[in-house]
Amino acid sequence: MTRALVEAAQRGDHEAFEVLAIAAGDRLFRIARLVLRDIQLAEDAVQEALVKAWRELPGLRDPERFDAWTYRLLVNACADQGRRHRSRATEVRILRLEPAEPDSSQVSADRDQLERGFRRLKPDQRVAIVLHFYLGLSALEIADTLGVPVGTVKSRLHYATEAMRATLEADARQSVAAANGRLA
Repeated sequence: MTRALVEAAQRGDHEAFEVLAIAAGDRLFRIARLVLRDIQLAEDAVQEALVKAWRELPGLRDPERFDAWTYRLLVNACADQGRRHRSRATEVRILRLEPAEPDSSQVSADRDQLERGFRRLKPDQRVAIVLHFYLGLSALEIADTLGVPVGTVKSRLHYATEAMRATLEADARQSVAAANGRLA
């Protein structure tokens, strides 16, 4: 069904593209929000990616690759948004993907630690982490989506994981030092 919609949209069918855009919109927004860490920038990136998708859709050679192609457009739009707003100080928000539920203090602390680590990653590392752990794409699929060598994706995932680990370990050392200071 997606193939038929893509092919219809490639021929200029606005309604077919609208169905595709609505189906992809929420997923693209969640990805952009995770990468950019800012709701307004994420909305702008999704809109930019969908506008570009409409304009460039006739050139898409394989309609089966529509999802991967839109991910690539979104990643590029996120990079554009990040560059445009790099000098602007952004408000840091903790974003939840699941509905708010009563939370234990340890789960909140763990989530805060992960958020701090994620914020410290380079944008290309964040993209790799989101595509791998959030979308479940393999390194080969990420490489294909981003148009980079698979080794580059593996490197980004490795360094992102190491950076996250270092942040968590630093936080743990600070917690131990703070606890020791209180006990002394």
